[in-house]
Amino acid sequence: MQQTLVAKRILLGISGGIAAYKSADLVRRLKERGAQVRVILTGAAQQFITPLTLQAVSGNPVSTSMLDPAAEAAMGHIELAKWADLIVVAPASADIIAKLAHGMASDLLTTCVLASAAPVAVAPAMNQQMYNNIATQTNLATLKKHKFHIYGPGAGEQACGDVGYGRMLEPLELVTLIEQSIERPATATSRLTGLRFTITAGPTREALDPVRYLSNHSSGKMGFALAAAAAAMGADVTLISGPVQLATPAGVKRTDVISAQQMHEAALKAAVNSDIFIGCAAVADYRAAEVATSKLKKGSSEQLQLNLIKNPDIIAAVAGLTKQRPFTVGFAAETNDVLSYARKKLTSKKLDMICANDVSQPDAGFNSDQNAVTLLWQGGEQTLALQSKAALAESLITLISKQFSNKSTTSEANK
Repeated sequence: MQQTLVAKRILLGISGGIAAYKSADLVRRLKERGAQVRVILTGAAQQFITPLTLQAVSGNPVSTSMLDPAAEAAMGHIELAKWADLIVVAPASADIIAKLAHGMASDLLTTCVLASAAPVAVAPAMNQQMYNNIATQTNLATLKKHKFHIYGPGAGEQACGDVGYGRMLEPLELVTLIEQSIERPATATSRLTGLRFTITAGPTREALDPVRYLSNHSSGKMGFALAAAAAAMGADVTLISGPVQLATPAGVKRTDVISAQQMHEAALKAAVNSDIFIGCAAVADYRAAEVATSKLKKGSSEQLQLNLIKNPDIIAAVAGLTKQRPFTVGFAAETNDVLSYARKKLTSKKLDMICANDVSQPDAGFNSDQNAVTLLWQGGEQTLALQSKAALAESLITLISKQFSNKSTTSEANK
């Protein structure tokens, strides 16, 4: 387990809701990564999870009340507010979101948020109708305006039996978002302001019948990390994602697609309004010539023949634009002769840069939280050693934006 949050101080606020049972695991996951965690439980939260449980997993006393004489003798709520590098409210009920949006200080948690200079993130968790209510949406919009991070929510079946958006994200999803949010240098949050990125991520699925499809092992983690890094540096980011189980990075506009043809259409539409296009998605090369309208049945034959046709080459199509062409960066996920194949793609597809990575390595590439790549461009290359995808993404975005700037400067000089 990589210690990505060593010595980071995270104040976790838990409000009332059934999702509070997940918060103990969230604390454990944060501590695995080296974070120091302090917990505040609201009165309602204590109906779902006990202070003793959170004390056991965090290793620290749990705070529950503004009216604790021992803690407040030393202005405990102010000390907690000053201690935190990041405040995370998970789960964040509709009630606590409303209080935070209106600057209330009616309990220890809301008071600490008001008294802290640390960034604040909320992970909404509530019934789908409550989440979709105009009041909740207005309150969330207010929090976004005030620079709160909004983590989720996810969609699915809820404890009440409803289905829809309102589920708190899973602990590991929240940890990823916390890693992306915490303590970014002030210079990093604005250095790409004004630049427009479009990034594709994840796999595509090519239907064979209503049940089966062709796909690959891409998790989307690298593309999502790139989107998060670019947004954190101030860029305007559009993320076009195939089917993945990942939360949308803070500040990123997301378009979900399924097939290569859908991604092709969305990519070309977004590319002409972008400065930089990064094709990180693992797009299926082929699709079924005809999709069966009913489930294909197992016959007596030992073989099944499929007639496949080529999908559009998205990255080549973007690089081939004659008007409003963005600076175009591709990915070459290979299992052998990685750099050789990548150099050929760089030239044949007329890319500005390409990231070559060996997906045959068990600790890198698909489904891994780590990756290693060699970034190639005409006249240069740079190898980035194995590291977390979040850290790698920051380095890649920095290098890509630098090459984009160099090319733009050269183009202006040649006019």
